[in-house]
Amino acid sequence: MANQILIFDDDEDILSICSYILEDEGYQVKTFINSDDVVNRVTALNPALIFMDNWIPGGGGVGAVQQIKSDPNLSHIPVIYFSAHLDIEELSVKANADAFLAKPFDLNKLVNLVKAYVSN
Repeated sequence: MANQILIFDDDEDILSICSYILEDEGYQVKTFINSDDVVNRVTALNPALIFMDNWIPGGGGVGAVQQIKSDPNLSHIPVIYFSAHLDIEELSVKANADAFLAKPFDLNKLVNLVKAYVSN
């Protein structure tokens, strides 16, 4: 979907805040608390953008992003890696993510990053 964003994070507060802010900006948001069956989930929803947490249950963020990026039908979807991990930049490169956002983050930075990848 043209303005749909998927967020994979096991922190329900993060999911709530991000959903509220992004929906207020006009985006459709779907959230997941694990990365189980990530390729099928992403394929079914065909989002414009994905946020992926590092410590997500179901295999972790690095593996989930690698699965998405290795699928020729999904590799074009931008993935923003977000985490409080000190080595987030290194992890995002290892995962093959398109960008990263360190937690805690400024909500304006979240919105601006989304706008850089998704036209609303």
